[in-house]
This record gives sequence, C-alpha cells and structure tokens, in this order.
Amino acid sequence: MKPVSPLPVRNGLAPSYLWLPQGQWGTLLTFLTQHFSNITPSVWVDRMQRQEVVNQRGEILLPDAPFKAGECIFYYREVDAEPHIPFAATILFQDEHLLVADKPHFLQVTPTGKYVRETLLVRLKHQTGISDLVPIHRLDRETAGVILFSVNPATRGLYQSLFQQKRMHKTYEALAGLNPDLVFPMVYRSRLVRGEQFFLTAEEEGEPNSETHIDLIEHVGDYARYRLHPVSGKKHQLRVHLNSLGIPIVGDAFYPEAVADGVPDDFGKPLKLLAKSIRFTDPITGHERYFESALRCY
Repeated sequence: MKPVSPLPVRNGLAPSYLWLPQGQWGTLLTFLTQHFSNITPSVWVDRMQRQEVVNQRGEILLPDAPFKAGECIFYYREVDAEPHIPFAATILFQDEHLLVADKPHFLQVTPTGKYVRETLLVRLKHQTGISDLVPIHRLDRETAGVILFSVNPATRGLYQSLFQQKRMHKTYEALAGLNPDLVFPMVYRSRLVRGEQFFLTAEEEGEPNSETHIDLIEHVGDYARYRLHPVSGKKHQLRVHLNSLGIPIVGDAFYPEAVADGVPDDFGKPLKLLAKSIRFTDPITGHERYFESALRCY
C-alpha cells in the first residue's frame, strides 16, 4: 500500500518515497548517495538543508540523520537542466470523476527519466490543484491526442476496468507511407515482445497477442492518412504494425531504425500519430461518452 506522504504536492509535483532496506550505512546520507549513484552528495545535502527530506512521521532528516532500516522517507524528485517542452495541453472535459486532456506531441504523461516537471501529469496537477489526478491509460511521449485521467480515487477502478474489459473504443490517425500491395480496410495481427533495446518493441513468430484494424482515409501527397483501431494495447503497437506493413509513420524516430541515444527532439518533426478520439459508456451515469482531439496528424 502506498504510504501517506507528510509532504504536500508542490507546484503539481507529488513527493517520491522510498522504504529503507536492511543494512548498515551509518547515516541516511551515505545510503542515499550509494543508492542514487547519479546524484551527488551535495545535492542531497542541499535538499536536506532545505528540509525537503522527511520520514513517515514528518520529521525532518538532516545530513547527519542516522540510517534506520524499515523507515520510509519522502523527498521531491528533481532533474538538473530538464528540457522544456514548448507545447501546452488542453483540457477537453472535467467533472468530479474524470479529466480529459488533449496532449501535445513530445510531452511525457508521467514523470520518468529526465522529465519531471515537464510532464502532463505535473502540469495538470499544478493547473487544476487536483492532487489525486492519475492517468487511466498510456500514451507515448511522441504521440499526441486524447488521454483520460481519474480525479476521484473512489471511482477510479470503474474506469480502469473499461480498458481491461476492452470497452474503451479508441481511434487513432496516422500519416504514413504508401504500399500499393495493401488492400484496405484490413486487420493486422502479430506477436509483440520486448526488443533488444529496452525502449523498443519487436515482433516474433508465435501466437498473436496484438491486433490493429486499419483503414485508409485519404492520400496526402506521397503519403496517406490512416484510421487505426487497436484491439489490444501493447507498447508501440501501432508504430510497429505500420512499419511491418511497409508504411512506417512519418516522423518515427524508433521504427524502422532508432536514432542515436541522446539526440535532442526536433520539435518541427513530430511523430505523425494522433489519439484522435475515445468512446465509451460511462460506468456511473450509463451515458455514452465521446471525446475528440482538436489536433491533426497531417
């Protein structure tokens, strides 16, 4: 069970927590600098002196605090020189249960890696003041479009179950290549597994575990705009499927070939993939819900 934090949400950023393991480290500072080897001791000293590291009782932990196995500590995660994402999300809908956002390209949904404050979740918490905000499903950082957030923990499971039961009907649009040998509409199925590089997805022989329904909407110059309905929700499913069909999505930095690690974003060349709409029957009201992105993929 997630412990209750004695630290408040600050500018939309919820504190992180860590249960201290069994071991002999003398001081908490010694443990933290070994456990988080990429964070220098001076950074932890600064956080502690700012009274931003506490235990579950809210007691301030200073640099000379002893290490106590089994204790839970709380702190704010920080990233030096975090890249700024110069695009803003739009709130399409909000009530006491749901918040629906229109996410721009390049914006990570939740804090991870080098992105903490420059994420959709932290920005929305700061904008709305809703500390219990939680995304109900995934959307890649490179993908734009509609994404749902739970506002109320008491009803969160009702909406999450719609995804588990495949009762959320999502439609994507993509600008991708042309393959004259393909006949649309079509259904593509394959077995997706983790790629050799942890951030990629690959296909292998075997029982399919992913399915995408694909239709051609229109030709756009040397490319085409496609409508995509994913039946399953595997990581990078749409990107891998279109690439396997010989029609990779325009602007895809991973498929068919991943760019070198550390290359900065080119904001002028986004991935042309858009979570265009989502439709479902509300489990509380019984009413049909439909939300559509105002963005375009072409």
